[in-house]
Amino acid sequence: MTLFLRIAWRNVWRQRRRTFLIAIGMGVTMTLLVFYDGLIGGFEQAIYGNAIQLLGGNLQVHAPGYNEKLGRKPLLPMQDPDLVVQAAEAQSNVVVASKRIVTGGLVTNREGAFAVSVIGVETDKEGLITPVADNISSGRYLNPDDGDLIVIGQGLATAMDIKVGDRITMVGNSTHEQTRQRTMTVVGIYDVGVPSIEKTTIYISLAEAQGLFGLEGQVTEIVISLKQIGQEPPVIKAINELAPGYEVESWETSIPDLKKTMDMKTGVMGYLGVFMLGIAAIGILNLLMMAVFERTREIGVIGAMGLKPREITFLFLLEGTLIGLMGAAIGAVLGTTINGIFSVVGMNYSQFADLTEYTALISGSIYTQLVPMKVLQHAITVAVISALAALYPAMEASRREPAEALHYV
Repeated sequence: MTLFLRIAWRNVWRQRRRTFLIAIGMGVTMTLLVFYDGLIGGFEQAIYGNAIQLLGGNLQVHAPGYNEKLGRKPLLPMQDPDLVVQAAEAQSNVVVASKRIVTGGLVTNREGAFAVSVIGVETDKEGLITPVADNISSGRYLNPDDGDLIVIGQGLATAMDIKVGDRITMVGNSTHEQTRQRTMTVVGIYDVGVPSIEKTTIYISLAEAQGLFGLEGQVTEIVISLKQIGQEPPVIKAINELAPGYEVESWETSIPDLKKTMDMKTGVMGYLGVFMLGIAAIGILNLLMMAVFERTREIGVIGAMGLKPREITFLFLLEGTLIGLMGAAIGAVLGTTINGIFSVVGMNYSQFADLTEYTALISGSIYTQLVPMKVLQHAITVAVISALAALYPAMEASRREPAEALHYV
């Protein structure tokens, strides 16, 4: 094996310029793929991370039986929610675990009635992580002791033609399906750039929601926010062990459309990456086919010396694989370096914030993510594609008859 490697390595550098150009081509292609993975990781944290916090956190914990009635947003109180909060906040990946009351309701004024999700929040905790608190366009965010005060979205404010200080009527059902009605004062209007959310989601303090819906001292869900997307499984496992008996689900289950969008993006890029590497692999195919014709006499000599056809095939396969590994090494170094730089300095993306609904959730810069397993995956892909590109030339070389090859001019 060592002898074959030495011969293959020597043959690789017979045409230095050609070998170097192909390796660089493979390396640049892999660099782009590695950088794209890092950029997408940054987008996921900037866009999807904010979207997840806006739509209900990385993890949600409910009382048993909640998901069976999910469509009605049931006011199903949790037993001992503090136990869940303690179990969650004991995990190093958890930023905050916040109690909530979530239900459906209506808000009305002279402009009409609008169906909304009413969310009672622990304002001191959620103010640390929710995009709502960071995007108050008028007025202020909620305080823990706020009574009949409400924060609404810009979309709803426009539809109802109201501003901070105006009063609206909120209607909802208590735990016993009794209608509860309260006149609320708008204390803040948030603008996250997502009209579909702004028009259908309103916020009140947890204490106000508990009194309004007959849930004194109780909550219907715990929302858990993590440092990064992808850290959910170990936290779910820990909560199930430390606080068993609850329904724990991640954003992948509670927000399936968002998960589907991310998976589609990843799949498309996977196919595109293989296509790009395939184009670069044509260079290896061309290089080795040229080598077969240029070294016909040499192939005849090594065949006459006793090298078997399968060993000649193996030798040419090694050459193609070595070129691929060189490209993979170049791509890994360059891609990781570029990702490392932009993970610190960031890429200003604020000018594209209005491009789509969810890009509005980007605040400032995108910071790329370092994904070592993706780098390894791309390196293996480069090596495999290189070997496949070398397969035909290798088989062609093994078919040369030594006697004919020795007379080749």
